[in-house]
Parts: sequence; structure tokens; C-alpha cells
Amino acid sequence: MTKILCAGDFFVLPELFDGALRERLPSHPFEFTYIKTQWPMEPFRDIDGVFEASGAVSELIEKLQGVEIAATHLAPFSAEVFKNAPDLKMIGVCRGGPVNIDLKAATEAGVLVSYAPGRNAQAAAEFAIALMLAAMRRITRGNSDLHNGIWRGDFYSYEKTGIEICGTTVGLIGYGAIGRIVAKILIAMGANVIVFDPYTDKTVMEADGVESVELDYLLKNSSVVSLHARLTSESRNILNAENMKLLPEGAVIVNSARGGLMDYKPLPDLLRSGRIGAIALDVYDIEPPPSDWPLLGIENVVLAPHLAGATKQTAWRAANIIGDEIKLFLEGKAPQFVANKEILSTHLLEK
Repeated sequence: MTKILCAGDFFVLPELFDGALRERLPSHPFEFTYIKTQWPMEPFRDIDGVFEASGAVSELIEKLQGVEIAATHLAPFSAEVFKNAPDLKMIGVCRGGPVNIDLKAATEAGVLVSYAPGRNAQAAAEFAIALMLAAMRRITRGNSDLHNGIWRGDFYSYEKTGIEICGTTVGLIGYGAIGRIVAKILIAMGANVIVFDPYTDKTVMEADGVESVELDYLLKNSSVVSLHARLTSESRNILNAENMKLLPEGAVIVNSARGGLMDYKPLPDLLRSGRIGAIALDVYDIEPPPSDWPLLGIENVVLAPHLAGATKQTAWRAANIIGDEIKLFLEGKAPQFVANKEILSTHLLEK
């Protein structure tokens, strides 16, 4: 009998993990236990030294007693948790990176950590395009004003009209799974796509029909800039007060990746002056933004409450990727997406 903890929430339901495992291993003897945290009804936060987490460390420790494998979305697997979960052997985290896991503590405890890259790539890519169109064509402002009885005929005046994607140069900062799908959609719509990503092979970009360029060139030549990079010490504030001056007058910025990728402080002045034509955001420097956040109420700002990955397919895909990873682990095989590969050989030898 393998005791499994399914630690889900109101997006990735615990039952999705359960169903994914029963489907893959119908004859395997499982004993399931569950946690359902309050995310997204309550924002995730940093908990006990781990990031973007939801739930209580004390409840997690209690539920982990006797558990060998945990499937989770946002549960806070801190160092304290690993000290008090002696039977735990593997955690499957259905996110693009296991930021809510203390990876050092997991490794020291001999717990294999697997994750789920690309689980929301299609959803996030489609959402980035939606934000782009909303900002370029005044869709959300027109909607909001019309609900308030205001007919924005002035948006048809030449100086206020938007721009089309077809024929426009769009610069992508970052070319991972999401960026590649965004590029594919943009190219199909007739855009000229240029990319800054020093970690992606240029031949891959060329085969996809995009041009690899340096960051300054991208900013000088893009009417639209969309962020798709991972947040690291190197990429933090990759868009900042200095290099945003390179953008063409009236350029549109889209950030549906991570708030820390750009400096938000200069944006109010740049937007009000028209130096930046519009900005569309799904992520923030403070999340959720407070009522006095400086960008609130500016007409050419499109805002969404971190919804890029919010599709049913993302939740199903996330649980299924982790189901595949756990199945491989239980069969004595190496999971595909291991975050602490240095202990992988130990687990395989045990099998």
C-alpha cells in the first residue's frame, strides 16, 4: 500500500491528482489523504522560507505522517516540514518550478522533487496575445466606459486609434515554452517577431521563423514588447527606467510572466506622457496591488488578476504531468523533470 498526500487547492483540485494516479496505475494499492488550501481565494505568499505558497505548515506536517509520496500545487514544503516527515520519499509539484519547496532541505532529507514544466504554456501564451490585443485596441477601456454609459467614439480619431498585429514588429524577451507559442501565434497573424534570449539556440529560433537579437536592438525596434523570461537575479528589472527610454514613442508593453522582470516606478510618467502607449499586466511588483498603487486609474493600462494560466486544461495537464512522474517513480524509473537530480541514483538503486 502506497500512502499518497494530494495537496491541492481551488484550482488544482486534490481529486485531480487522485484521478490521474488511479488512471495510470489502476491496480496499484493506494491510500489517499487530502489537503485543500484556500488559493486562489486567498493570495499565495512566502511561508516559512518558501515562496508563492498556500496553506499551513502545521497541517501539512500532520497530514504527511506515514506518507511516502506527495502531489502538490502550492503546499509549503519548508525545512521544518522535511524534519517532521520521515517517511516521505518523493514530492511532485505541478508547477513550472518548485519554488514552494525548500530544495536544499528536500535533498538533505533524501526526498526526490519533481515538477511540471509547460503545464500552463498554451494558456499563458493565449492570454499574452489577449492582453496584447486589449492594450493595442483599447478593448478593456472601451468596455469599461460603455458599462458606465460612455460611448468612446474618440477612439476612432486618428491620434487615438490602435495598431494591428499584422505587419508590426513584436519583441519577445524570453523564448521558453510560452514564448515559442506566442511567437507561433504572432507569426500566423502576420507579425515580424524578434527575440532576446541568450539561453536559446539561435538555430532553433531561425527554424521557428523568429530573429535572435540583442536586448537594446529589440527595444529600439519593437512596437510591442512582451515578457516571457524566468525571474532570476540576472533577469530582475530587465526592463528598467534606463532601457525603456529606447522604446519607440507609443510602444506597448505586456507582462504576463513575473512582476520582478520590470521596474514599475517609471511607468506612470511614461504612460501619462505617451512615451509608452499602453501597458497590459497580469503580474505586479506588489501582488495583489494595493488601492493606492500608482498605475490604477490610468486610462492606457490594462490589468488582470494573475489569470494567464487559469484554464481547466492547465489544471488537468498539471495533475497529469505529476501523475506520469509518480508512475515512473513507483515503477523504479527516473521521472522526467527532477529538480534535485543528485539524489536520483540513490532512489533508483533502492528500487
